[in-house]
Amino acid sequence: MKRHLQRIRIGTLALLTTLIFAAPLTAGAEPAATDSETYTPRGSVARTAFTTAIEDREPVDNLVQVPNSIGRIYFFSDLRGLDGEIVTHRWEYNGQVMAEVKFRVGSGPRWRVYSSKNLLPEWTGKWTVVVLDEAGWPLKASMFEYFDADQDSLPTHQ
Repeated sequence: MKRHLQRIRIGTLALLTTLIFAAPLTAGAEPAATDSETYTPRGSVARTAFTTAIEDREPVDNLVQVPNSIGRIYFFSDLRGLDGEIVTHRWEYNGQVMAEVKFRVGSGPRWRVYSSKNLLPEWTGKWTVVVLDEAGWPLKASMFEYFDADQDSLPTHQ
């Protein structure tokens, strides 16, 4: 019985010694990568455009600066390799999400989609649309500036 207790004490002592000396070595170690840290999107966005209209599934123009006399703008995106996934256009203004439009991408290697946003004249400033994959990861972000049409000239960038 004494030998059994002695073995337990030695085993416990060895375990404690290992924990005491090994803990500092592993405390600063980086954790193993998780699936979210090694995530690679499956597809891509070949091109995007802000436009005043869509004709035959294509943008009619490509705008970077939009006067606030235009009350509706479209965002077009040409998707590659995302067949079967749900893709989102997230419209952002002043750090706030103003709209999210979800699309189920059809079959095939290329798919063109668009969403639109009605804009109030007082919503001047920079707008961003982020194209998100099904997992919520950004594939592409595009910006336009909505400016006051009553100004004498286009906004200047410094």
